[in-house]
Amino acid sequence: MSQATPAKEAIQLDVAVIGAGLGGLYAIHRLRGLGFKTRAFEAGSGVGGTWFWNKYPGARCDIESLEYSYSFDDGLQQEWSWPERYATQPQILSYIQHVAERFDLMRDVQLNTRITGATFDGDVNRWTLATSDGEAISARFCIMATGNLSTPRVPDFKGIDAFEGKWYHSGRWPAEGVDFTGKRVGVIGTGSSGIQMIPLIAQQAKHLYVFQRTANFSLPAQNGPMDRERENAFKANYRSRRDEARQTGFGVSGYSVPTQSALEVSDEERRKKYETLWESGGSIGFLSCYSDFLVNEEANETAAEFVRDKIRSVVRDPKVAALLTPTDHPIGTKRLCLDTGYYETYNRPNVSLVDVRTAPIQEITPRGVRTTGQVYDLDAMVFATGFDAMTGALREIDIRGVDGERLGDKWVGGPMTYLGIMVAGFPNMFIVTGPGSPGVKSQMIHSIEQHVDWVSDLLKTASGRQIRRIEADAEAESNW
Repeated sequence: MSQATPAKEAIQLDVAVIGAGLGGLYAIHRLRGLGFKTRAFEAGSGVGGTWFWNKYPGARCDIESLEYSYSFDDGLQQEWSWPERYATQPQILSYIQHVAERFDLMRDVQLNTRITGATFDGDVNRWTLATSDGEAISARFCIMATGNLSTPRVPDFKGIDAFEGKWYHSGRWPAEGVDFTGKRVGVIGTGSSGIQMIPLIAQQAKHLYVFQRTANFSLPAQNGPMDRERENAFKANYRSRRDEARQTGFGVSGYSVPTQSALEVSDEERRKKYETLWESGGSIGFLSCYSDFLVNEEANETAAEFVRDKIRSVVRDPKVAALLTPTDHPIGTKRLCLDTGYYETYNRPNVSLVDVRTAPIQEITPRGVRTTGQVYDLDAMVFATGFDAMTGALREIDIRGVDGERLGDKWVGGPMTYLGIMVAGFPNMFIVTGPGSPGVKSQMIHSIEQHVDWVSDLLKTASGRQIRRIEADAEAESNW
């Protein structure tokens, strides 16, 4: 009679980190430096998080490369040179891989490992984590570095499984790329990902149909090769630039806090300023140009109408221009996108804009898309429909806190956190740039470093005082 194979003994850690993107890697570096036995568990086959998964055409950061980078090591800051003003996905991924190698982080990263469950044991004040392969991990502390944009959202369209062509999601793009040459392609969604990929797909496709529900404001990136003189000047003052960034609302240096109202200046002066910002490129300049830009509708409308005029001047067909012109929200109240040639793309003879607000998509057919107004035959479809943002990756894990309470159940009416980092009823668990934090409204790496530093200092203090349990107070969570 054969004996049963004994269960594998749980991996014993001080800190288990879920995710090996920018947040997870920095957590390893900081916590390992404080003497904590730390390991990160990553579902992907490589590190990089959102920059590992989002390989769609045109994927690029909308924060300048010199800002969108780690600040914790000056040697790293000085040695790395970005080839462009706004880095592409491959460039950013190469940078992240360099950081992992430079600081020997990979020895504490376990790839191809999806965490499916996490349960807190209040008797011993430890977390037990389970992987999809049946592995168990026991850790004093658990850091969720799962990312804010890491769970793709595919619309639940009727008939999607019957489509005979191929379909793709921007957040799970094939690593080998996709060739749309000679194909009829439909892109569904005109948010940031759609705005980045549409100009490039249009250059390949036989015909591109863009299915738009809501028009978004987009500004020109004015991207180009890195200005080496500017780079050298930036690096010579990196410390002061980083300190300045930490005092701004967006975590980006070079933009002073505005003190003037948009309504205090003449139309001519205001338009001249907007024109300068348009030509210089980027979104932060607009968002911080006047003190009342985001709080006074009349002030905001001056910038919104300036951008609408620009759209009308670029797009030659007045009907298409009208569809692309946002009128349902103030500029900056939704993500302000950056583009390279987005509006110009609609002047191409092989590009059609489909308004699915007035003629909604009814179903995906075996050969394409059926709206209430027309059938569109397609060879390929691209969903640029975004993510289950902020909480999606956390909800995918069966996380159970005190008395077995599920995080998904606690958050059924919306996420509640303390500082965006801790959750009442879930001791010894910390979220990097979690819901309720201002993380995604600032330069993300700045927020990541701030959160990881805060958690690291907290764990160091708790261990020094022999405190075994750190828990957010329910009242403090409610107040936050």
